[in-house]
Parts: sequence; structure tokens; C-alpha cells
Amino acid sequence: MKNNISKKATTLILAAAISFSAAISGCSKTTAESNETSAAAIEQSEYISDDENEVGYTANEQYTFELNDDVERTHVSYNNRYGIMIAADLYTPKDLDESKKYPAIVVGPQYGAVKEQSAGLYANELASRGFITITFDPSFMGESGGLYRNVSSPDIFTENISAAVDYIGTLSYVDREKIGALGVCGSGGFALAAAQVDTRIKAVATASMYDMSRSIQESMTETTLDELAEQRWIDFENGYPEYNPLRGPEPIEIDEIPDNLSLAATELYEYYGTVRGHHPNGLGGFTTTSQLSFINFNLLDKVDTISPRPILLIAGENAHSLYFSEDVYEAASEPKELYIVPNAIHTDLYDQMDKIPFDKIESFFTEYLNA
Repeated sequence: MKNNISKKATTLILAAAISFSAAISGCSKTTAESNETSAAAIEQSEYISDDENEVGYTANEQYTFELNDDVERTHVSYNNRYGIMIAADLYTPKDLDESKKYPAIVVGPQYGAVKEQSAGLYANELASRGFITITFDPSFMGESGGLYRNVSSPDIFTENISAAVDYIGTLSYVDREKIGALGVCGSGGFALAAAQVDTRIKAVATASMYDMSRSIQESMTETTLDELAEQRWIDFENGYPEYNPLRGPEPIEIDEIPDNLSLAATELYEYYGTVRGHHPNGLGGFTTTSQLSFINFNLLDKVDTISPRPILLIAGENAHSLYFSEDVYEAASEPKELYIVPNAIHTDLYDQMDKIPFDKIESFFTEYLNA
């Protein structure tokens, strides 16, 4: 029998968990400050689950793209191997024949993004081309489970990819021997990391790939480790980890973007901060101490072991992130391909349909998932 948990009940349970954690940790903040933080955490955590592992979605669903007329989108959920409930969207062609077997593609979102953004756009388009696709909210984000909210981890975010393979491979109309993975931005690195050890992934593609371990390590200063170590004590005493979102809950106009940002940061803000790509479940950034695990562990040390399974790396000619794809290409073994999109920047591959090479992506997965 279903044991449905209402959204209100889930909110109350989460509030109690945060309050209890703060109490046992000797929280030094005032009640008002603690309540404000708890409310913010709850706002980022509105998911509903039941004992049949189904997910309930918030009433205010919003996507940054239009669903293709030839595609069905179904909300699904499942647990990863850590027991965290993952909220996902399954995309299937409307003319799906469940008596047949289809190739499938797991699509991972950008680092800090959710399923309603670029990953959904990719999944939607590829489903219109005959693939079964799935994308998800990463653990600790959006409508997926996990406390505390907005935590990131190289291991768990890589697990997000394999957990989607777990789920999609159980569908009667999916051929388990024909499952690929595609990662956008940060999930490009996570998809590659998953493929290093998950041999069920028969082909892997990336778009505007980021290696988040390397990126975070490259941003370190001489004081980073001391500052993060001190932050752990602060988090423990407060009863919750520090989280500073990069953007507000509402989109802004282009001319409101702060003018003191780097070129790369401005480019990202133009997508995430405006109506173009803004989503209230993906406000950017993670808990401050999430950096520690990325500093300590390298995602792509074994990328050469993916061979003989193929890798396709797609990057913009003018992308600030191009060097990540170039270096992975050098480190990987054959078969591999680096596909450069002319006159494209990093975020063009988030949503610009005239720049994203879907024909190339389709031909890559068609060739190697049917090999």
C-alpha cells in the first residue's frame, strides 16, 4: 500500500531534522537566523516520496525549453546506491513500441543545474530522434533527496550517472547492451568518471565539458585549505553547512548582471541568471566545504581505461573551457574524437539549437550503440 507523504509533512520533517542537528551541535546563531537558514534549506528541498519510490513534483514546474510534439516526458524516481532518492525525467518517442528494444542515453546536467535546464533540452531532442533518454536532479539538489542541500561530491555526482543507468536498464523496452551517457558541462566530467568503472556505459559524449576536480584545484590559493578546515568547525557549531547561492530566486535582466565579473562568469550569468536559463532549483554554487572532496580526489585519472568504448568530446571553438576537452582527448585512448563547434562559446552548447551538433551526437550514438 502506498504511504504517501504530503509536501507539508515533508517540509515539517526536514525542518525538524535541521533544527535537531543545530541543537545537538550547540548552534551559536540566534533563533531568527537559524529559522531563516532552515527556511532557505526547505525551499531548496521540496520533494515528495513514498514507499513505492515514486516522486511527487512541485506544482510550479518550469522548463527552459519546449517539449517536442513527438516526445513524451514522464516523471520518475529511484534510489542511488547511497539510498538517496533521485528525481528524474524520462523522455520517450510518442510512437514508442514497448515490444521492441531501444538504445538509451543518460544525460547529466551542468554542475549546479537541474533537469529542467540544458540536460532536459538534450534529452528531449535525442528522444525525438528515437532514443530513450533520462535526465535527473543531482543528489542534494532540486527535487532529489539528500541532506544537507546543495552538497556536492565527486563520488556521489558520478554515482548520479550510474544510478540513472541502473534505472533505465530495467525498462522492458531498453536494450541493456545499448546504453550511453552524455554529460553537459560538469556532468561531462562525471559521465567520463562513471564510464571509467561502469562498463554498462557503452559510449560517452560530453558537451562543454568541465573537470570539476581540476577546476576547483586550479582555483586554490595558499590559504584555501586552512579556510576550509576552519569552515568545518563553523558548520558543525551552526548545525548546517554554509551555502551561498550565486544567483537570486528570480531571473534578472541582461543589463543587471554585475559588471565586475570575469568574461567567463558573465557568460555563465547570461544563461543561469536571466530568463534564458534561470531555474529556482539551480541557483548555483554548493556548500563551501564541498570543495574539499574535489581537492582530495581527481575525477579523470583513469580516462584512458574507457577504451575500447568510444568517447566524443564536443566543445566550442571560443569556449573558455575548451582546454578541458583538449586535455581529456590527449589522455584518452582510441576510439576518441574531439569535435570543435566553430564560433561557439561555452554556453552556446547549453541551449543554442543552431550550435549544438545534434546530428553529430545522433550519429555517434547510433554507430556505437548499435556496434
